[in-house]
Amino acid sequence: MTGIAIKHIGLCTPLGNTPESVLTKLLSADNSAMQWRDDLLFETRTLVGMVNDSQLLTIPEHLKEFSCRNNCLLHTAAMQIADMVENAKQQYGADRIGVILGSSTSGISKGEAALKHRAEHGHFPPSYHYSQQELGSTSYYLQALFQISGPCYTISTACSSSAKVFAAAKRLLQADLCDMVIVGGVDSLCQLTLNGFDALESVSKNNCNPFSINRDGINIGEGAILFTLEKGTSSVMLAGTGESADAHHISAPHPEGLGAIAAMQQALDDANIDTDSIDYINLHGTATPKNDAMESRALNALFKHRIPPCSSTKPLVGHLLGAAGAIEAAFCYLLLSELNPGNLLPPQRWDHQQDPNDPILPLVIPHQACTKLQYVMSNSFAFGGSNASLIFMKNPNCLT
Repeated sequence: MTGIAIKHIGLCTPLGNTPESVLTKLLSADNSAMQWRDDLLFETRTLVGMVNDSQLLTIPEHLKEFSCRNNCLLHTAAMQIADMVENAKQQYGADRIGVILGSSTSGISKGEAALKHRAEHGHFPPSYHYSQQELGSTSYYLQALFQISGPCYTISTACSSSAKVFAAAKRLLQADLCDMVIVGGVDSLCQLTLNGFDALESVSKNNCNPFSINRDGINIGEGAILFTLEKGTSSVMLAGTGESADAHHISAPHPEGLGAIAAMQQALDDANIDTDSIDYINLHGTATPKNDAMESRALNALFKHRIPPCSSTKPLVGHLLGAAGAIEAAFCYLLLSELNPGNLLPPQRWDHQQDPNDPILPLVIPHQACTKLQYVMSNSFAFGGSNASLIFMKNPNCLT
């Protein structure tokens, strides 16, 4: 099958908006982007991964109907790939460029503010329209911004949304329906998701603590991440994708991780490699009791107790929900890029108190490096057992 090349990347994350800043903070386990907010949960404050407002670009005047924080995050990332998309339009045509994004919040925060305005004034603000919070708004905004007309849709499968976009884009490219697909994810902080997870007793009272005996839930974050995918070769390739839907429970994962194992195995088969080839795993690692227990069991079952170095990066940025798969794909991309010549790995930030009830994982320690860093895996396991696993590869024949 034709190789899938990752050509360009655009970032708007709690760790910064440039590859250099994001990688530097990732490798130093910098969690300074986690900030306390008292306006998201109804009864208490909460720690969240925030994008600094000063980093955001303004949506163009002719696209103001799309204006919301979610699309501002998206616009900031999009401007970093704008020239490349314009070149692709000239080369391929606007109808040969697709857009597939993952999101779970869209512009819900805009709707929350509009409802508050209506309660106080008896009417919605003039700047609000329901379409701003529709899930499709994110992809439609990008299509309108770039003036492209290829396939365009949003995937919303909770925490695996923006991991699954890679598999969907791969199918479009291999079916020759597109020559370039813009993929990624975007989610913004809002009361709906924070209070929903709080109702499930899944929000941590402090910094999330993946795989610790003391873990008590997630922190939520926000951000936007974009990639351009094309057929061909590049220095970092999409090597394999795997998806499963075990539907064990509406919110809890299968305790032995059967769906997670199926997704990882499918990604390995798609990449035509075995478990020994994987050099690092970016764990889903939400720090909820059931997810971490499931994931550690699934990895031990699949890798047969020969698990490569791994870590959860959610303590640094929070759980970006619909954008989690994309930001963790970006972390994998940066680890394989020329910006990381020493093959350093992202250290696990936690209290080092291993849960004795779960299999032990070889969590990355500070300054740890790989002698070889060619294949990395990124896992995203969502509500309803909607699982996705991605494998990225450093291409030694195409290094710049």
